[in-house]
Amino acid sequence: MHISVLLEESINGLNLKSDGVYVDCTLGYAGHSSYILKRIKRGYLFAIDQDQDAIDYSKNKLNEIGENFTIIKSNFSNLKVELQKRNIDYVDGFLFDLGVSSVQLDNADRGFSYHHDAPLDMRMNKEASLSAYNVVNEYSKNDLIKIFFEYGEEKYSKIIASNIVKYREKKKIQTTLELVQIISDSLPMKAKRDKHPARKVFQAIRIEVNHELDILEDSIKDALSMLNIDGRIAIITFHSLEDRIVKNVFKKYTEVDKKIKGLPNIPDNYLPDFKLVNKKPIEPSEDELKKNNRSRSAKLRIIERIK
Repeated sequence: MHISVLLEESINGLNLKSDGVYVDCTLGYAGHSSYILKRIKRGYLFAIDQDQDAIDYSKNKLNEIGENFTIIKSNFSNLKVELQKRNIDYVDGFLFDLGVSSVQLDNADRGFSYHHDAPLDMRMNKEASLSAYNVVNEYSKNDLIKIFFEYGEEKYSKIIASNIVKYREKKKIQTTLELVQIISDSLPMKAKRDKHPARKVFQAIRIEVNHELDILEDSIKDALSMLNIDGRIAIITFHSLEDRIVKNVFKKYTEVDKKIKGLPNIPDNYLPDFKLVNKKPIEPSEDELKKNNRSRSAKLRIIERIK
């Protein structure tokens, strides 16, 4: 069962208008979308996802609430193009929930989980050509080191990559638990005590397979360019790399230019068009953490267009 993280906080953060146009850029299993649709009886919802399983499930779920929605099968990197195809130039709110859904994690066949044995896959879009199998078996040692270090912040990247390359010289690495064993064997005991030894490497491979960080910054900028005055963007991140990108883009769009920051009277046209709704990220409550351990790393940031 999928449990949406920071559900109330993100929906409230969007400041929904009953006749507004909203975009859920990461539909998943319609946790956030169903809440939005219930509150915009005279408005319209566009929901984007590239996972056909999620789309099929969510279409039925949303149909029980209303008909004022369209599901777009695409990656949110195409949000501007897809909305403009449908004659939508301006929107009252965007929601991005950047986590992998519990359904995807718990479905062993998808290969996202380091707890279940499955073919190495990790594709959000099952029609995409690049899978975890390709990354693990075909990337050079240096490329593996780079993605494990940059996307997983794994300090044992070199030894893990070396051991993967050694192993695959004898046979291809086919399954998740095969990879977990190689990672675990590469780490000292102290690195295995607190958290699962494969967590960081699996995160890194998933990000690489789905190009998650490559597309994020441009997608946020596209959303900002389409936002109506008083409209908001709410973004939920699950690791420091995503959060850093969101924080930096929001900062750039909400700060006064350093050259004129100290002036006593700054003309209106030099003031930023956006403001931060929350200066610090909103994190899950103690209650939510007890109910859903997967929410522990979640952070919510919200920005509003003010002119």
